Amino acid sequence: MKHFLDVPLSWAHLIDKYLDHLRAGGHPETTVDTRRQHLHYLARRIGVPPSVVDADLLTAWCAAQDWAQESRRGRQNTFRSFWAWAHRAEGLRNVAKHLPRVKAAPGVPRPAPDRVYMKAIMRSDVRTRLILRLAAECGLRRGEIAVAHSDDMIDDLVGWSLLVHGKGGRERIVPLTDGIARELLDLDDGWVFPGQINGHLSARRVGELAAAVLDGAWTLHTLRHRFATRTYQIDHDVFAVQELLGHASAETTRRYVARDRSRLRELVRQAASA
Repeated sequence: MKHFLDVPLSWAHLIDKYLDHLRAGGHPETTVDTRRQHLHYLARRIGVPPSVVDADLLTAWCAAQDWAQESRRGRQNTFRSFWAWAHRAEGLRNVAKHLPRVKAAPGVPRPAPDRVYMKAIMRSDVRTRLILRLAAECGLRRGEIAVAHSDDMIDDLVGWSLLVHGKGGRERIVPLTDGIARELLDLDDGWVFPGQINGHLSARRVGELAAAVLDGAWTLHTLRHRFATRTYQIDHDVFAVQELLGHASAETTRRYVARDRSRLRELVRQAASA
């Protein structure tokens, strides 16, 4: 396995073995890469080898981090998984067993406005423009964009679709517009976005390329919110939107869909003139 040079050796080998355990269990590479990032971050900063970490130190270290709620939830889930495996496989104490579970953030829909999207499109090179379009017009996550491959193109008789490799190994088929289908079909066979992570760009790099052309705090994920909001407003079929986004529940999908602001504005206008 490839070690990252700034990760202490006392951590690197153990982390690599844990990541191999995830791969052997069929976890998608996007999950493996996310957990690698979480553990490398911890290893660089906690200051002691894993065999020295105890429950009090780990809890205090986590408490001192300035993480958003969803970041804290994801990282502490990783630590619980890592130490549960290390206890079984390597005989280490499971010092993460009692880390508190963090509730999922309620989530507020934040669809990127058209002006932000179009401005980003105008700033982009060909690669970044396709990344933006796959999020805004097809609803793909950054990790799904990163692993798109020419073999995933499907001619389903009524047009082209893309087999999307989603979170947790779940796959779904997303119809493509004619314009995006043409762009993908014109590319060479292989990874749509070639890079250094098993031949393709990492999810993080995909997000960075998008962030470089999007104004302010707008991100690739807010383009996914844009897609959810626009598709829901067509016929208010939350289950169709759920399927397109690859969500396990419709309740999650509802957190992506913003209310129709024009309707709310009209209500305010009528109330003011009553």
